[in-house]
Amino acid sequence: MTPIYLNIRGGIASFAENWHRDAVTGFLVFLFALPLCLGIAMASGFPPMAGMFGAIIGGLVVSRINGSQLTITGPAAGLATVLFSAVGTLGQGDTRAGYRYTLAAIVLAGSLQILLGLFQAGRIALFFPAAIAHGLLASIGVILIMSQAHVLLGAQPVFVTPWRSLLHLPDSVLHFNPVSLLIGGLGLAILLTWPRLEKRWIGRLPAPLVVILAGIALGKGFDLDQINLYGIFETAVVALPYDPVDIHTPAFLVPALGRLTDSLTWPDFAKVEALVFWQVVISLFLIGSLESLLATTAVDRLDPEKRQSNLNRDITAMGIGNVLAGLIGGMPIVAEIVRSSANIRYGARSGWSNFFHGLLLLLFVSLFPQLVRDVPLASLAALLIYVGYRLISPIAFAGTWEVGLEQRCLFAVTVAGILTTHILTGIALAIGLKLVMLRWQGVSVRVQFRNLFRLAYRINGESSGIYRIQINGAAVFSNFAALKSELAKLPVGRKVIFDLRYARLIDHTVMAFIDQYQRDYIALGGQCEIRGLDHFESLSDHPLAARRRKRLK
Repeated sequence: MTPIYLNIRGGIASFAENWHRDAVTGFLVFLFALPLCLGIAMASGFPPMAGMFGAIIGGLVVSRINGSQLTITGPAAGLATVLFSAVGTLGQGDTRAGYRYTLAAIVLAGSLQILLGLFQAGRIALFFPAAIAHGLLASIGVILIMSQAHVLLGAQPVFVTPWRSLLHLPDSVLHFNPVSLLIGGLGLAILLTWPRLEKRWIGRLPAPLVVILAGIALGKGFDLDQINLYGIFETAVVALPYDPVDIHTPAFLVPALGRLTDSLTWPDFAKVEALVFWQVVISLFLIGSLESLLATTAVDRLDPEKRQSNLNRDITAMGIGNVLAGLIGGMPIVAEIVRSSANIRYGARSGWSNFFHGLLLLLFVSLFPQLVRDVPLASLAALLIYVGYRLISPIAFAGTWEVGLEQRCLFAVTVAGILTTHILTGIALAIGLKLVMLRWQGVSVRVQFRNLFRLAYRINGESSGIYRIQINGAAVFSNFAALKSELAKLPVGRKVIFDLRYARLIDHTVMAFIDQYQRDYIALGGQCEIRGLDHFESLSDHPLAARRRKRLK
């Protein structure tokens, strides 16, 4: 089992060395995270304070026990669609009850993550082929954009399914609020153009903060708090899963946060015997774990010191944070790539920047909760639409499309399945298609099921300092995680040789990993070679396409 402990000695040493730099970075990340946490909470059908609770626990608790250095943990837009649907489905019209039932699902999903990490099974999240992972995130991005487009236009109807949201979009366009559209449109323009200003001093300011400040200024200038100012439209107000502190809170502005202690909400486990409840639990567990894994892996590549995270410990820490968040009314916690990238860009040195960002959020909600009541919902919608665009990731989509027909089909089936049915159903359909493809690619049924989760390989360390990795049989997405863990333990600065002569099939996920491993190992001063590829035929023209052993003529 992976032990749970506080790294007190290392933490104090790191604090003494980096506190001044990490404190400044934590402040900048706090400015970046504040509006995003508010927007994600609102998009999830949760009270705004729930987003604050999740980020505070992610910073103060998870940062002290996780296995990574530079990730920022807190609420993420990737779970917003699952949470919004869960509140509506579990509550059956009673949003307050649905909110509490969803909190119970968060607690149990966190408990599964703890077990996953304790039994060193964190690599299970690696079982998703790259195309399915991209398809999952792209689907969530599409749903997020479709739902927030209504809010940006000033119309805020509640839709449980993405297709209902899409079908009612023309109606929202016809009944738009011009000021809301102006604020949201300006916010999107700022987010799209801000990266071009990074080399100037103004580019150091967090773009989400600029969006919020611009929205507040426009909202004040146009009296957005006067609901009846415009008579050319009618606005449907979102049914919130909590009682607003002020019944006069305008529909176009974020409700006041209220006092910290008054916002504590306990989970309700009354639905624990219902199948739909466990669908929510498994969805939160799988998506949260997968998104955290992808973010942590990406952050490790961005880390200037190239430190490697302990994924099992990370998943365990995330599970502990989710249990705590669910028990007090907070949103689920993941490793979040957007804030983590900003954390590195602002110069973070250790996990203390995450801690400082959580501490500042706690101070803010304790001392200045009333400041958020002037934030326009359209500004938050602009932030989430941009996050949705980042989740869709046109660059990643283009890369997936270029790999070949196999990856295109997996991506398309994942997206279509999720948008038309349910997240779990869409993933299951894509995994089923992948297994069918393995059979088509020449893996026999007997071999397929025998080696589906176990890869035959050997790592031979030679006296000359050379490590030879011999892979046998089929190396596919679901059986490569164990070898990946072993490769992470190899010393740097040596020579690593991948011997693929005895393999039958190497799918795209494995090819992409070997290629990235080779790049990273060479960058750290070592040597890495791949031998035996001449024994294979590629299934497309892409250099990282799946490869099948050549048939003897």
